[in-house]
Amino acid sequence: MPMFEKVLIANRGEIALRIQRACRELGIRTVVVHSEADTEAKYVKLADESVCIGPPASRDSYLNVPAIISAAEVTDSEAIHPGYGFLSENADFAERVESSGFIFIGPRPESIRLMGDKVSAKDAMRKAGIPVVPGSEGALPDDPKEIVRIARSVGYPVIIKASGGGGGRGMRVVHTEAALLAAVAMTRSEAGTAFGNPAVYLERYLENPRHIEIQVMCDEHRNAVYLGERDCSMQRRHQKIIEEGPAPGIARRLIERIGARCVEACKKIRYRGAGTFEFLFEDNEFFFIEMNTRVQVEHPVTELITGVDIVQQQILVAAGEKLKLRQRDVVIRGHAIECRINAEHPYRFTPSPGRITAWHPPGGPGIRVDSHAYTNYFVPPHYDSMIAKVLAYGDTREQALKRMRIALSEMAVDGIMTNLPLHRELLTDAHFVAGGTSIHYLETKLEQRRGTQDAA
Repeated sequence: MPMFEKVLIANRGEIALRIQRACRELGIRTVVVHSEADTEAKYVKLADESVCIGPPASRDSYLNVPAIISAAEVTDSEAIHPGYGFLSENADFAERVESSGFIFIGPRPESIRLMGDKVSAKDAMRKAGIPVVPGSEGALPDDPKEIVRIARSVGYPVIIKASGGGGGRGMRVVHTEAALLAAVAMTRSEAGTAFGNPAVYLERYLENPRHIEIQVMCDEHRNAVYLGERDCSMQRRHQKIIEEGPAPGIARRLIERIGARCVEACKKIRYRGAGTFEFLFEDNEFFFIEMNTRVQVEHPVTELITGVDIVQQQILVAAGEKLKLRQRDVVIRGHAIECRINAEHPYRFTPSPGRITAWHPPGGPGIRVDSHAYTNYFVPPHYDSMIAKVLAYGDTREQALKRMRIALSEMAVDGIMTNLPLHRELLTDAHFVAGGTSIHYLETKLEQRRGTQDAA
């Protein structure tokens, strides 16, 4: 199959610009779809063609499947790249793209469907030899007595999760049997409303795990590699703030063992494209929690430590090319850290949309900034608050940390609030600097801060 001549980018923000750059390097023309709120965006101006597909609200634009398909038709695009978020993990959208005669730059619809449902994903991974968190085998039944029995067999505390959930939503921790049935009922109700699927399942709640993920890349010829790991444990409300790779303090033999299992799992389910296996890691054990069937926000961390352009690989694989990488070619060099810069209050996390009156991104050795923002850019209130990703690369983790501190001290954004103060604080936090903090560390730190402020 020849390389694409024109790709439609069905997304916005920094990832739309990132995909556009990858296409330009490959000599591919780009079409950007956008809402009325994003008419003046940098990537819209830089695209070969652009199509306005609706008003600002996501449901009327970036989630408007007929409008996206129509835009691909009128511009004679050959393929559609969904980026992350929005429709990127929507199996029905992927199916519609392919049935309309276009190529979906991502996994097959059946893979997205399999891994998008947390229950079927866990079952598939269990069969593929991937360790999973102890819990219910499948969705919880309606019988209250059976729910209680399952929870007792798993052991408290437990966490109730929506089968179709994601993005940190649709989950509830239960510490006692007395609270169990009410928590199940509430999570079912929320899941039905938020995800259109009321099914929930139950897992043991790990007290102090780390969040470790394995990046994979596969072609449709059953070739697959894993591109090392990332530590994404610095989170609040189950959403990542800082990501880094390699994961500090984890033996390479453990990473190599779980990475090889992920590759075998990909071959068994005939996975195609980029994907990420997400694990909780505690007491030197990995427990699978989910697979993201798309490019991740934090993919540049892996790009910096492997030298592999993940977005270009997605495009090449979608065009039918064989993966040129073999596992022996994947060499991890140095260390990379990514800070997500959001337009929000640094500690309350309330969104801060508005016009950026001054924009000064950092530079220097080992610094990469992925952003669509600029001076006089208006951050719209309708979408995710992330406006930039700042990455620091060094020969060692210590050097990467030093470079990130310098980069954060140089960065200036005026006109709106950002979470830069929080990042500056975390980069000097003794526990983070030591490495290996759990997924609960930031929440606990913020609670202590609130307690101190309340006492004052």
